[in-house]
Amino acid sequence: MSKNAKIRDEARTVTARPPAVILCEPQLGENIGTAARAMANFGLVDLRIVNPRDGWPSEKARAAASRADHVIDKVQVFDSVEAAIADLQFVFATTARSREVPKPVRGPDDSARKSVEFGEKGQATGYLFGRERWGLNNEEVALADEIVTLPVDPDFASLNIAQAVLVCAYEWRKTATSGALPFILSKDEHPPAKKDDLLRFFEHLEGALDEATFFRPPERRPHMVRTLRNIFQKAELTEQEVRALRGVVASLEKRQTRVRKERSTDGGEE
Repeated sequence: MSKNAKIRDEARTVTARPPAVILCEPQLGENIGTAARAMANFGLVDLRIVNPRDGWPSEKARAAASRADHVIDKVQVFDSVEAAIADLQFVFATTARSREVPKPVRGPDDSARKSVEFGEKGQATGYLFGRERWGLNNEEVALADEIVTLPVDPDFASLNIAQAVLVCAYEWRKTATSGALPFILSKDEHPPAKKDDLLRFFEHLEGALDEATFFRPPERRPHMVRTLRNIFQKAELTEQEVRALRGVVASLEKRQTRVRKERSTDGGEE
């Protein structure tokens, strides 16, 4: 999304502590970068990496992060999951597979509510994500407090890391901001057209169509007029839009009709 000068305060107001994102043994720098970008989209900045295969730092990760440098610059690298989650007070393990580890299972919206509840108290939470090829093992899931799984098609449940991070981050921010959108279109700036203005537009349009002999046969005119008016009523036109449409009709009324050339019997024009 491009920068918007009219950002609503509600969209910026986040009082809950954001969760950390822990990537366990990611294989590709590009996946780390796209996960960082997904985090930045929804206001998460604490990215932790456990034993990245290609080492750290990674220029591929930075390039894939698409200017989410504030996330990449603060990345912490750990030798184990235990070390990566040591300072957290509640951890969600994300997985698309049923596990032998008996733990509560939540959807991303439910886990977001719980994470925000902890975050409002200043307590640290985190989401643990597994490897690209096989996710988390049971020992790693056992380190978490609860499991998060997404309502995917069970027959095609695998998401890449960035997709999974994006869904969890989206649900967290939606909960933390009560779903506040960055901007809305103000009806004060774009008020709906008055009925009097609409009726004048209808009369203008219908008069122009009469001149163009649009209503044929004449007995069909009332039905066609109702159809046209219904079309424009559904559009919920603003004052500015009605003025623009009247300008269009006025322009068409002034357009000179081109003389159609007749063709001679030998194929040429006369």
